[in-house]
Amino acid sequence: MFMGEYRHTIDDKGRIIIPAKFRDELGKTFVVTRGLDNCLFAYPSPEWQQLEQKLKTLPFTRSDARAFTRFFFSGATEVELDKQGRINVPGNLRQYAKLEKECVVLGVSNRVEIWSKRIWEDYFQESEESFNDIAEKLVDLEL
Repeated sequence: MFMGEYRHTIDDKGRIIIPAKFRDELGKTFVVTRGLDNCLFAYPSPEWQQLEQKLKTLPFTRSDARAFTRFFFSGATEVELDKQGRINVPGNLRQYAKLEKECVVLGVSNRVEIWSKRIWEDYFQESEESFNDIAEKLVDLEL
């Protein structure tokens, strides 16, 4: 399970350090793709394969299912940790997530998320204000 929040920078070549606590579970190679809310999702290969199997069951006759799978898979790329524990984030993914200098790397249960620091702080502040309302809605899910 991934958890925690870490601040890192991304260099001009698109390299970012993956926190040491995440590296073992992610593995030497793993998949990074476009996530929701303008961040990137990173999945260990076994988790990615499970997700891929689930998405394959979506009916291709539904336009929303086709749109989501296109969005999700077209941005996916396999990355490899270098000796310093960094990955190289492709330009199209850096652009999508608006990754500049300062970034935030989050552990979120079965995945890692990579955020622009500015976008994360805006999102966090907005979500923090409605956290109680969100929690009340999730009570119905027996959490």
